[in-house]
Amino acid sequence: MSRPIRSIIHYAALQHNLQMIQSKARNAKVWAVVKANAYGHGLQHVFEPFRAADGFALLDLNEAQQLREMGWRGPILLLEGIFEARDLEICSRLGLWHTVHNEAQIEMLSAHKTQQGHRVFLKLNAGMNRLGFEPRQFRSVYSRLNAIHQVEEISLLSHFARTETAEGVLESLRIFNDACRDLSGERSLSNSGAILAHQEVIAKEGLTDDWVRPGIALYGASPDSHIKSANDWGLRPAQSLRSQIIALQSVNVGDKVGYGPDHTAHEKMLIGIVACGYADGYPRAISQSAQVLYGEGGVRCNLFGRVSMDMLTVNLNPALAKGLQPRIGDQITLWGKTQQGVELSIDEVASHAGTIGYELMCAVAPRVSVEKDLDGFN
Repeated sequence: MSRPIRSIIHYAALQHNLQMIQSKARNAKVWAVVKANAYGHGLQHVFEPFRAADGFALLDLNEAQQLREMGWRGPILLLEGIFEARDLEICSRLGLWHTVHNEAQIEMLSAHKTQQGHRVFLKLNAGMNRLGFEPRQFRSVYSRLNAIHQVEEISLLSHFARTETAEGVLESLRIFNDACRDLSGERSLSNSGAILAHQEVIAKEGLTDDWVRPGIALYGASPDSHIKSANDWGLRPAQSLRSQIIALQSVNVGDKVGYGPDHTAHEKMLIGIVACGYADGYPRAISQSAQVLYGEGGVRCNLFGRVSMDMLTVNLNPALAKGLQPRIGDQITLWGKTQQGVELSIDEVASHAGTIGYELMCAVAPRVSVEKDLDGFN
């Protein structure tokens, strides 16, 4: 058989998370953001659970093509727009909407020979300082785009850089309102953090999104996990990374575990060797305070020893203390939930590696087998 590590995709959780976002979106249409192969979950796995979205937003033309081949006939938005002139031909053929955030993209549009007008989302830099036109030039850019016959319709787009506080949202929102005042077109600002925490603040400023763009929340992780957890928001983990114990070692006081001299047993330990390493996407830099879940009952056990390319090692003494007898083949949940539903948040795991859940999702390696969990999906 293949190595026992598996990424389990929970279809019902994806569906639940979308429905929860829709309930918070104040009647706005919802882009399901599926960039980076649906945050590592697999575009082919999220398509059916997200079919109730109003559109899909992504970066890659190949993924847009894949969505069309799967039967999606609704809107698809290229969040970073086009990268070269011939991309516009693909946009026309596939009926893609695309972001305009720089002068080069306007020049390519102006030179594009087409009988079919393009739907574009003009992006404002409202404080993120990544993509988008500056507020002082936004209205003139809008006028130029509006005069190009290749453009059929213009929508207005920006992105909240700071959703941890209402003040951060208000700062960007006021820049957007000043720059876009009296300009026609649908509006799209809210990402996961703004949808979950700040819809009332946005409404009080007299603006309602026509489109919202949830990303991380759809996959069951929190956009601001240091403030509120995914569970606090009512989100469900859409991916579980599970493996098995492939060997057991009994070590005595003074014995070392794994590479290097740093991990010396201070008590007698039962060490479980798990088929999961940094080549599978589990972070090598994770601290020894990180935990995994042993067995279907989800006993929390700490890592002990460095994460290596293909394996990691776990102190199974907490399982022994509960009267359990670990064996080769027993299940270990690295993040997500056990078969009995005990959860270990991907955000918690990420925090022990000094990163965020987004990165762990996207980093799961192609060599990790993927399984569908259809329980509860309809």
